[in-house]
Amino acid sequence: MLQHIIPLAVRQTLRDFRAGELRLLVVAVMLAVAALSAVGFFADRLKNGLNRDAAQLLGGDALVASDQPTPEAFVERARLQGLLQARTVAFPSMARAPQAQGGATRLVAVKAVSEGYPLRGRLRVAPAPGQADAPAEGVPERGSVWVDAALLEALQLAVGDTLLLGDAALRIERVITLEPDRGAGFMAFAPRVMLHEADLAATALIQPASRVTYRLAVAAPPGRDAEIGRYLAWAQAHIDEAGLRGVRLESLDNGRPEMRQTLDRAERFLNLVALLAALLAAVAVGIAARDFASRHLDDCAMLRVLGLPQRTIAWSYALEFTFVGLLASALGVSVGYAVHHVFVALLAGLVETTLPAPGAWPAVFGLGVGLTLLFGFGLPPVLQLAQVPAVRVIRREMGELRPASLGVLAAGTLGFAALLVAASSDLRLGLIAVGGFAAAIALFALAGWVAVQVLRRTVVELHVPRWLRLATRQVAARPGFAVLQVSALAVGLLALVLLVLLRTDLIASWRQATPPDAPDRFVINIQPEQAPTFRERLTQAGVKDFDWYPMIRGRLVSVNGRPVNPEAYTEERARRLVDREFNLSHAATMPVHNALAAGRWTPEAADEISLEEGIARTLGLSLGDVLVFDIAGMPVQARITSLRRVDWASMRVNFFAMFPRSRMDELPSTYIAAFRAPPQAGFDNALIREFPNITNVDVSASIAQVQRVLDQVIRAVEFLFGFTLAAGVVVLFAAVTATREAREREFAVMRAMGAGSRLLSRVQRAELLGVGALAGALAAGAAIAVGWALARYAFEFHCGPSPWVPLAGMGAGAGLAWAAGWWGLREVLRRPVVETLRKAAL
Repeated sequence: MLQHIIPLAVRQTLRDFRAGELRLLVVAVMLAVAALSAVGFFADRLKNGLNRDAAQLLGGDALVASDQPTPEAFVERARLQGLLQARTVAFPSMARAPQAQGGATRLVAVKAVSEGYPLRGRLRVAPAPGQADAPAEGVPERGSVWVDAALLEALQLAVGDTLLLGDAALRIERVITLEPDRGAGFMAFAPRVMLHEADLAATALIQPASRVTYRLAVAAPPGRDAEIGRYLAWAQAHIDEAGLRGVRLESLDNGRPEMRQTLDRAERFLNLVALLAALLAAVAVGIAARDFASRHLDDCAMLRVLGLPQRTIAWSYALEFTFVGLLASALGVSVGYAVHHVFVALLAGLVETTLPAPGAWPAVFGLGVGLTLLFGFGLPPVLQLAQVPAVRVIRREMGELRPASLGVLAAGTLGFAALLVAASSDLRLGLIAVGGFAAAIALFALAGWVAVQVLRRTVVELHVPRWLRLATRQVAARPGFAVLQVSALAVGLLALVLLVLLRTDLIASWRQATPPDAPDRFVINIQPEQAPTFRERLTQAGVKDFDWYPMIRGRLVSVNGRPVNPEAYTEERARRLVDREFNLSHAATMPVHNALAAGRWTPEAADEISLEEGIARTLGLSLGDVLVFDIAGMPVQARITSLRRVDWASMRVNFFAMFPRSRMDELPSTYIAAFRAPPQAGFDNALIREFPNITNVDVSASIAQVQRVLDQVIRAVEFLFGFTLAAGVVVLFAAVTATREAREREFAVMRAMGAGSRLLSRVQRAELLGVGALAGALAAGAAIAVGWALARYAFEFHCGPSPWVPLAGMGAGAGLAWAAGWWGLREVLRRPVVETLRKAAL
């Protein structure tokens, strides 16, 4: 049997390709597979690159961090296992230029390193700012330092000059250009000063109350990678058994969270755009396959007359669609592989090293998506061709296509939805996108059916021009086609409008976290008696808007009368939080960049406190709990009456806990200010000279880096947007041309009855504009709802679309439907009447 079916399927496929019957199907499948596989290839390379480079980002294969000198047991264990070791000591301090060279001061991040640092990755240095760098050989020699170029500019020093650090005078020897294990955190914003660990004692900077981070990096010798797993297991067990406080193991996820968060967010954006392209392709495949089947009804009837069995017809079309699916999917995978290189170029810099080659899984997944698209949405209507009765050759009304069975449609839809949710790499994102589209399609179909019924009842009562009456009758006469067109057009427009909203609202909200005028200076340790003068200096320098809050140091000592201690918590972050002092503050009004998540903020309420919702969740706290803080030996009690949502990436002053009071004079406090530095040369140095006790942190470089990353992600999303735009156009074209043959017959009859081309052109234009406007309005409404859900639950942004979005959607829908209709139906009015009527009569 197969020896007869396969040649038939091959001839059939070649014939349909030459006739252009399969063009739309191939394009739709190829676009979906290309979009998904492009993101898949990129995500696969990114994941493999991060796993490979994790050791470089940490400076070793494993890292033991502590706030006291690393316990000797960890060092001895590493020695016994034959692991390589390197030590670092990091803390903030003030560096100074010699008085003869201006005496300027600058907050710096000091890092003392041992021989062998770094164990993984390469530190790169240059002989002077702006000169070519090279991998560092060893570490700074005793009596010298390597520094960031920003420090030289701030202190007006050069390589070869002396830098004063505590009690030591050290010679500047090199400029650091790349420090692989720099990490994140508040002090990562400050310029780096790197010195040999043997010079640390001479600086006398580490005192009993100093905040210092000690790190022991270990790495396995070649061929002994298993030793690292053994060491980590022993280290974690030793920390738990000995009850060591302030000692933790660091990995890529907790040691470099800013890298993981940025890349995860970029991947979510790209996945969303790819999902929309795939959803649109599914609609296009369904419409195009039904149109394909309707054009082959007469051919199959003739095959039945010639004696071809139903099974042979079914198998031949199934094999034809298999060939088409494999070809379109292979083309899509090839295009996706080429496109993912563009993502790598657009997002260059997020991972500094060369990414490894992608695996085979994205290609396999792309092939699976393509075949699922055709089998789930394209094959069901085509298989009905095997059931066309032979009598159709003389009775054209027999054997028309029926709606696909609910079982077949449900199986295809569920399979495709499962693939999309898996492809999203984020269950919430996938469920919102797929579920939102499924609900929208049902809503669009219902709204289209209601609109057709309203037209059918009201058109006869309207006194309208003849061309408009004919257009409304055309729509009302084909309710099934009208519902199909409105639904398909609305789905295509939904994706396009949704992406526009994401581009304008979500990405705009993301940019608002670091707007061009975001604060780039954080000043702490401002004494109360200095506050009026400091504020006056900012005003005189032209700084108009700045954050200004009191800062109080306090330790949480009890919750609801029960003492608080780290041993009561199992999560490491919770242990660290209760083991240190909190930065508390107070204000009568809630900060404008915070959002109330629960409870009520009551201005000037005594014995009340507001917590950030994240820390409340981490510590297991809720509204109504009574907290006691030890503030400079004074117990302060307050009840939790509100929870705030805080965006810690907003570059604004934020606090875990705030009292809703304007004055708390009984508590010792300092002030913190955040502002954008005025464009005045020497402003920072002048401020530090007048207020030598303050700590001024310049975060301008970090803001520039965040904005650069955002620009890269946005360019990548907009590039992939082209796939979704193309898929949307395919859906529009398929929806409009699905009724081409019916229109040809109807227009031929009207032309035979005396209707002119101008009248029929107006009828066609009015029908397309009306259907497009309705679809655009429905799509805009659904896009607002789906966009809001994605903004709140997937991307955690605020989404506030303009009230003009529905009107813009109507206009865009009408324009796109008319354009697609003009292109797809331009030959309908040109074809001779006799030719159309003769074809209809066959």
